[in-house]
Amino acid sequence: MARVTNAVATHRRKKRLLKMAKGFVGDRKNHLRLTADAVMSAMAFNYKHRKLKKRDFRRLWTVRISVAAKINGISYSKFICGLKKAGCLLNRKMLSDMAIRDPDSFAAVAGTAKQALA
Repeated sequence: MARVTNAVATHRRKKRLLKMAKGFVGDRKNHLRLTADAVMSAMAFNYKHRKLKKRDFRRLWTVRISVAAKINGISYSKFICGLKKAGCLLNRKMLSDMAIRDPDSFAAVAGTAKQALA
């Protein structure tokens, strides 16, 4: 009986792993054992950082809104509270964008928040 190898599947598996390691530095890109470890580690960080990215962006938006609100004479917490009371449905991403690109309209929104608090 002929000897059976699983060469096609093995080659495909190795090829897939090396393709995922494209751009890695040193032996991590072309030695199979090191590549396997590096790719598994990278995949784990990839998953983790997709979750952290959302957190980081929300923090960035909050800082931008806070600075713009301070320029308009109101604190961040009071600004957000005023918007909630006024029934404004703008999210932090849109408010942040507005604070950077269109300060006049942000000032109008800040005025609305101040009126709702008064």
